[in-house]
Order: sequence, then structure tokens, then C-alpha cells
Amino acid sequence: MSDITVRYGYADTSLGQLHYAEAGAGEPIILLHQTPRSLDEFAEVQPLLAAERRAVAMDMYGFGLSAKPPAPQTIEHYASGVLALADALGLTRFAVLGHHTGMFVASEVAAAAPDRVTAAILSSGEYADADFREHAASTEVDTAEKRDDGGHLSALWAKRAPLYPSGRPGLLDRFVRDALAPGVDPREGHLACARYVMENRVGLVTAPVLVIAATADPVSYPYAERVSKVYVNADTVAVREIEGGTIPLMEHKPTEVAEAVLSFLAAVGG
Repeated sequence: MSDITVRYGYADTSLGQLHYAEAGAGEPIILLHQTPRSLDEFAEVQPLLAAERRAVAMDMYGFGLSAKPPAPQTIEHYASGVLALADALGLTRFAVLGHHTGMFVASEVAAAAPDRVTAAILSSGEYADADFREHAASTEVDTAEKRDDGGHLSALWAKRAPLYPSGRPGLLDRFVRDALAPGVDPREGHLACARYVMENRVGLVTAPVLVIAATADPVSYPYAERVSKVYVNADTVAVREIEGGTIPLMEHKPTEVAEAVLSFLAAVGG
């Protein structure tokens, strides 16, 4: 992929400036990261997708170097940022790939703009119904009280480390950096998921759906089958397991992710 150039930019929108990176040409796909990450989550996957697609990764509205909505933040806020970026880049129709928080956002974009979304790839997500909202609202993941001695940095690292592949400390470096980005509140991102009334929205998704299930992701993998069954009005629903995939799936297993996404899009014409 040495011939793939990734270009970075800012799009001026009614929400403020949105930071993005794009590569490749052809049918577009927008890549949506988890909380509290940034477009960096797709650094390995994006060039692989760009070999066949115009791949656009963004710092979602509220994250990274993009504009930040005030709290309480919502999945609908984040989805409005996706559509604002698509408008700014002249993307009339596009596929979406979302991972963890980005999965909820991708689902909402497909529900809010069914005439524009050609396919929805939903990676490592859960079903945000009443039971989910009850337990998700109390999450303390990715939060640490700031300390003068920098102890909050090791606390953030320690909370994620058991969920990350061993021998890859660089992945945790990237997570901590994004968690500390100016204006980013990791807890608010997780609370946005807890506020999402997903059961009222999934029926509006009509695009073909691919559910990507990472088998070593204890947070999302137990819910993959359930997620695959709620998109009752989707054109098609497929499930693809990625053996040994963990929470940082996009960085951990980029080749497997790209193959799954590109083969699905080729099959459904998305």
C-alpha cells in the first residue's frame, strides 16, 4: 500500500470545523471510531480500504481535533457531524463503517438518511435498549481523576490494558493520547451511547448491514447475534467473525477487517 496517500483536512460546516483524512478513489466509505479515539484508529485499515474505495476517516463531532458539541452529548449529535462532513465533501451517497461507539453512530446515520447510506458495517457493537442504558450509564471506563503526579495517565492505561492485545503497548499509547485531546470528555462519549434509544431507530435502517464480531472482545462479542437480528428492515444482514479480534480491532486485525468490508461491499454493491 506504499502508493496510497492519506490527505488530512478540515471541513467548514454549520457545526464548526470537522477534521478528516481521506485516501483512494471510487465509491466512498466513512469510517467512525470508538470513544475516546480519533481518526487515528483507522491508520492501518484506511489505506487497505483505499485500494478500492474513497476512504474517509473523521474525528467524529466531539472528538479529536473536530468541533465539540456541549454536554449532554448524544449519538444523534455525532451522526449530524457525519452528515455535515458528507455534505461538505460532496458525498451524496456513501457506506459507513463504525466501531464500538462508531457502530451506534453508523446505525443512526443509516436510520436518519436511508436514501444516502449504501451499506452499514457495524463493528463490535451492542444493542442500546433499556437494559443496556441501565448498565451503560454507570460506566467508569476511560475516566480517571487528574493528579499532579500524572497518576491519571497510568490509571487510564491500566483500565484498558486487560482488554488490549499483549505485546502491543503502542496501541495503548495511541488510546491515551486521544483520551487526553483538548475538549474531549471520554465519559461523555460513553454516556452518549447510554442515552441512545436504539430500539426506536433500527427499524429505519434499510441499507445492507454487515455485523463484524471480534471474538476476543468481551464487551461486544456476546451481543453480536442479537445485534444481527434487530435490523429487520435492512436489505440484507450478514455476520462476519474475526477470530482473536480485540477491542482495538481496527489496529489489531486491519487486514482481516479490510477483507471483510471490501468483500461485503462488493457483494451488495454498496
